[in-house]
Amino acid sequence: MLKASISPPPALDPACALFLDVDGTLVGFAAQPEDVRLPPGVRDWIARIGERLDGAVALVSGRPLAQLDQLFAPLRLPAAGLHGTQLRRGAGDPAQAGETASWLHELHVQAMRFAHAHPGVRVEAKGQALALHWRNAPDAAQAVDAFARAQLPQLPGVRLQPGNHVVELVSANHDKGAAVTALMSAAPFAGRYPVFVGDDLTDEYGFAAATRLGGYGILVGDRSPTQARHALPDVAAMHDWLRAGAA
Repeated sequence: MLKASISPPPALDPACALFLDVDGTLVGFAAQPEDVRLPPGVRDWIARIGERLDGAVALVSGRPLAQLDQLFAPLRLPAAGLHGTQLRRGAGDPAQAGETASWLHELHVQAMRFAHAHPGVRVEAKGQALALHWRNAPDAAQAVDAFARAQLPQLPGVRLQPGNHVVELVSANHDKGAAVTALMSAAPFAGRYPVFVGDDLTDEYGFAAATRLGGYGILVGDRSPTQARHALPDVAAMHDWLRAGAA
């Protein structure tokens, strides 16, 4: 159930720009990120909403752009990957592969050693970020967090980004809010008000940016506190909201 202090979202407004997180928002979580599949209908609903909003729909995710394109193919959207480290302003723009960040090489070696000592912990090197997943090793949560925090003094310009059963080391210069702000500066988003939908701590940056730019955030789930103005109880309810917006 939703908290009494936060209301369900209004119907989709043709004057808005829609920004969508992916994992935990459009799709449920899986044991491994690559096991996630987009439920039937979601791709078509987003495509129809994109037409209704003149293309002002973007994915804003911790996943790399290449993974987003694979998950949503053949649909290709404006998108921010790796928490905004990768940015594609238009659906027709070329994909950004991104070079491997120099600080990741040694960190990856150390992270693999750590994971070997904690069975179930998975290391995901994303090229410009590194994630430590502990969904399959819940008892290792504190050890994962301690390991990640211990790396920060040797990594200037890198910050820690906690998420749902994951801790990521990402560029301190990028977050989902900065990505929303950048996308809102040009067509097809400029002149609209942003609606950001997400579920995790990483999405609070997006909620804050949307509010600052005259829009609002929609939280999927019941996490508290949050800067989102509205909420949906779960991914299934999010699908219902999308379906209604595409009708």
